[in-house]
Amino acid sequence: MSTPRIAPGDLRDVGLPVWAFSRLAGRISRTEPPAIFLTLGRNRRLFWGWLHFAGRLMPGGRLPRRETELVILRVASRTGSDYEWTQHEGLGRRAGLTTAEVEAVSRPSPDASGHLWRGRDRMLLTVTDELFDAGDVSDATWALMGQHLDERTCVELLMLVGHYRMLATTLRALRVQPDKPRS
Repeated sequence: MSTPRIAPGDLRDVGLPVWAFSRLAGRISRTEPPAIFLTLGRNRRLFWGWLHFAGRLMPGGRLPRRETELVILRVASRTGSDYEWTQHEGLGRRAGLTTAEVEAVSRPSPDASGHLWRGRDRMLLTVTDELFDAGDVSDATWALMGQHLDERTCVELLMLVGHYRMLATTLRALRVQPDKPRS
């Protein structure tokens, strides 16, 4: 990846609330203050609305955290977002994804991983892939979603994929660099 198109802001660029939030987030994640917050925070008005919405999906969503991270990693892989992949690889492991699952999530289809993906996991990856490929889910996949999720969680899953696709695309286009671990 090349130089960021918009550099992460400093206190003057993002304001005290965003600056302080990014410092706290970096301590929690054991990284430098996350570039995502210091870059998107340059548009303060948009930042807080986005953060509230994003927090309703992750970590505050209805899907179990492991499943949320599985979907986010699939989106990061499909978009080629190094930032999202780096952020969520560790989060996914902490949420219960195995090393084999993290490695397999970037393979082209759920079928490419042999028998690793079953049940809900396979459904989550299929939904994500269909949304990427067609901007829709097939009737068969919708029926499969209904076997595993209630209506509210179906809506959330669709919005989770769409949100992280938007975010990964934005971060990639802005050339936001992955955060460095604290030393």
